Amino acid sequence: MSAAQYLRYDPSVEQVRPDEAEAVAAIVASIKRTSDFTSSKDGHRTRQQHAKGVGFLRGELIVYDDLPDHLRQGLFEKAGTYPIIVRLSTAFNKSDRVRSPRGFAIKVLGVSGPRALDDDHSTNQDILLVNHASYFADTKAYLDGAQRNFERSLILPDFLFRAGGFFSRIAVALADKTGIHIPMLLRALGDPGNNILGETFHTEGALRFGDHVARLRVVPMSESLRKLTGQPCHDGDDVVLKSVVSFFSDNSAEYELRAQLCTDLKRTPIEDASIDWPEDVSPPQALGKIALPRQAADSPARRLYANEVLSFDPWRCLAAHRPLGSIMRLRRDAYRMSRALRQQHNQGIAKQPPGEPQQIADLPD
Repeated sequence: MSAAQYLRYDPSVEQVRPDEAEAVAAIVASIKRTSDFTSSKDGHRTRQQHAKGVGFLRGELIVYDDLPDHLRQGLFEKAGTYPIIVRLSTAFNKSDRVRSPRGFAIKVLGVSGPRALDDDHSTNQDILLVNHASYFADTKAYLDGAQRNFERSLILPDFLFRAGGFFSRIAVALADKTGIHIPMLLRALGDPGNNILGETFHTEGALRFGDHVARLRVVPMSESLRKLTGQPCHDGDDVVLKSVVSFFSDNSAEYELRAQLCTDLKRTPIEDASIDWPEDVSPPQALGKIALPRQAADSPARRLYANEVLSFDPWRCLAAHRPLGSIMRLRRDAYRMSRALRQQHNQGIAKQPPGEPQQIADLPD
């Protein structure tokens, strides 16, 4: 496809619904209540999303040197190599026998250029991805379909989550076979619980891609990773972390970072994150390689730093990669609230103030 076939970015590509601000306020209030609950229950405030870290890695993002003009945007304008920190996670802070979506958060260090937010003084670019291509449609759908249910679920025992997951996986299988739409919550609860290292990960919405608009994905490249795709990994309380540690004790890994570019607001919508962008309309295009060497993927010091000092936020980014759409606008306020509550309360646990790494050595061994 030629660059002329892709939608040019303009602020008008975003269309805010009249009830969005009210829904955002309700979600932020719920985040405060759930954070207070975990604090009183455990003496510790956890992340609202992807609280369970299951691997903490150093690596590099290598931007390819032969990109066409329409892909040489923002971070990818020039070929080069950036140090990165990767935090792998599961959505639920529970036993891994409770299967839940997997997360792949990347912090790219030493990125220069204008920032999306005026109060972001870092030089890092965060890219947050999960192993589901689609998400809740918008802020209102997230409030009704996820946040309210998440708040109600805080007191539920693990066996009820496992039962819900069993029936959700049946629903997902039937939906995939018949083409019948099912709620995103069922798809999340029905995650198959496969090995995190073999998964493909997606941004849960759109972002500005310089002159264009894109969704990003991370795809396993190494043969050793591809062998893990679809392999079950849910037969122990901490089996996901153990599998990551075991793999990286003997192996390096390579993933490819790819972009789908928006072609039009109907087939590749920005405001509705529940609609997958068809690959025949917008084929994924390679941007660069993520190289993760052999290493100790977990240690007490590394885990403490990644979980308590570091934060990941899609709005910690270049202006050229500003998040777009209802779900992404929600994250601007939701992540800020969750981070502030967590870091203020947990600062003594980390024994150092929260902040952004300046160099890759800031991630402990």
